[in-house]
Amino acid sequence: MIASVLPTYARAPLSFVRGEGTWLTAEDGTRYLDMGAGIAVNALGHAHPALVEALTEQAQALWHVSNLYEIGAQRRLADLLVAHTFADTCFFTNSGTEACELAVKMARKHWSAQGEDRTEIVTFSGCFHGRSGAAIAASGSEKMAGGFGPLMPGFVHVDWGDHDALKAAVTDRTAAVLIEPIQGEGGIRPLPDQCLRGLRELCDDTGALLILDEVQCGMGRTGRLFAHEWAGVTPDIMMVAKGIGGGFPLGAVLATEGAAAAMTPGTHGSTYGGNPLACAVGAKVMEIVVDPAFLAEVGRKAALLRQKLEGLVAGHPDVYEGVRGQGLMLGLVARAPVADVVNAGYAQHLLTVPAAENTQRLLPPLTISDNDIAEAVARLDRAATALGHG
Repeated sequence: MIASVLPTYARAPLSFVRGEGTWLTAEDGTRYLDMGAGIAVNALGHAHPALVEALTEQAQALWHVSNLYEIGAQRRLADLLVAHTFADTCFFTNSGTEACELAVKMARKHWSAQGEDRTEIVTFSGCFHGRSGAAIAASGSEKMAGGFGPLMPGFVHVDWGDHDALKAAVTDRTAAVLIEPIQGEGGIRPLPDQCLRGLRELCDDTGALLILDEVQCGMGRTGRLFAHEWAGVTPDIMMVAKGIGGGFPLGAVLATEGAAAAMTPGTHGSTYGGNPLACAVGAKVMEIVVDPAFLAEVGRKAALLRQKLEGLVAGHPDVYEGVRGQGLMLGLVARAPVADVVNAGYAQHLLTVPAAENTQRLLPPLTISDNDIAEAVARLDRAATALGHG
């Protein structure tokens, strides 16, 4: 008999009842050090006092009215995003998947409004943009799309790092190029700054829009508000989610005026997107994360964690091959099966996240302390020792 919760996840036998900072408490009272942050969602850790206060205050005033009316909290968050990014406008969603749907629609609508038949979206191997119809078509992989056909047409897939294939793929039929500055599910694969700059130039030369998916790598995770800032370029459209809500479901599509001009009344909508609760929390997250001192601390802690991880890899060459990533979005490339590595962490009361290319993801809260960084690496070391001896 099927479970009451649809069994689409191979869940770990763990259930948590309380969180505080970088720590989670299981039903039996055991404390776990959380280096996954709900897959890069709890950017400010669990039960951050400022977020609890913002949510409580809003919950006591107004939960939901729908987008038929002006929403004050939504406007405040939109103003913050526009003030601190390339964007002229934004639309709020409930998730990164919904943001992907709108980004694809916006790019195609942009060209349709100009009377041009440019509908193709170029994407890359190893990408992950969600699990909706458009998102799995964007991936094109058997793992994501197998059995769900027919897939939405119009996606052109290019191998990651194949510059010649990319140039050949971008034609007068290309509406946009869609890419993650750092692939998360794909195995913590950063796009080099020079490649992102080259991609911006290619889009400029061909007229194609550049869509960046910063759902996982954005909101301060790399030490800048958004990862593309390191390359000194800006996109035309950007997908945001995960960390922007600090644990409350929230996403957004940010865009330039030119890219978004065709999205007129009636072209898109959302019942819950941008609701007062989500936006009150999101505005507080933004206020905290945009502080230069906060971002500088992320960079400092990222350097400390990476240094310790390099030592871990050197001490366990039978378990680990190397470290890659940027900021507090790091991956340990494993020699042992990544599922075994993650499970060995559970035995040490440590939570990490598996990814493709046999990579163990470390996505801690941006507020993690130096002591918790040291404790996390000590637990990784004990897990690797136990695994190596196995």
